[in-house]
Amino acid sequence: MLAEVVALERACLTALPAPRHGFDGPFVLKAFLGGTGRANAVCSTDPAPDPELPARVARIEACYARLGLPCRFRLTPLDPPGLEALLRERGYADGEETIVHAGPARPVADPAVRVLAGPEPAWMAVVATAEYQTAARRAEKLQGPALLAAPAAWLLLQEDGADAACLFAVADGRHCGIFDLATRPEFRRRGLGERLIRAAMHWAAGLGATTAWAQVATTNAASLALQRRVGLREVYRYRYLIRPGTP
Repeated sequence: MLAEVVALERACLTALPAPRHGFDGPFVLKAFLGGTGRANAVCSTDPAPDPELPARVARIEACYARLGLPCRFRLTPLDPPGLEALLRERGYADGEETIVHAGPARPVADPAVRVLAGPEPAWMAVVATAEYQTAARRAEKLQGPALLAAPAAWLLLQEDGADAACLFAVADGRHCGIFDLATRPEFRRRGLGERLIRAAMHWAAGLGATTAWAQVATTNAASLALQRRVGLREVYRYRYLIRPGTP
């Protein structure tokens, strides 16, 4: 179980890079434009006891303050003992909880899906219809290709002659990460999301990927159901704790 968490956490760090990053002991700090939490948060990579934890947390807080970003910890099964209790004592507030799903890739080629080399305007126009896409998130997506070391694809599905749905995928060894699945409101409930996920798996299988994985908020019932339909199952969860009063 822990080995699978480690592998998926490494895949997450690879698939969602940030231009500013560093380590403090077992913690990796990431900072971008303040958009997506995963590229603007700190998380542990080792669940072993950390005798320097209080001093380390203070340094991490100072780092994010210097960068002008909220200090946001992403709590995972790889946290050292006592981390959450320490953050609670320092007044951190609860953020979003996310489920990490994974499962065997079940690829299906789809002639209606175009595989783009970057977030082209047509792809960005579709992803902008998702309710969670803020200006900072969109700006981070545009800078993503220059930061990625692993192969990536921006998939766009056409339906009735229109760009109807999109998805972003990263192939990292045996893992295929799935992100930014969005469908225009007028094309929802047609099974386009499932088609895109299977098309992404087909693209990644050509690069050696055998396992698909995705992250979804616990409140997103539609995406949770979709991921289960394509054979993904919960591996673990993570939560954010955010320091109030930070930029």
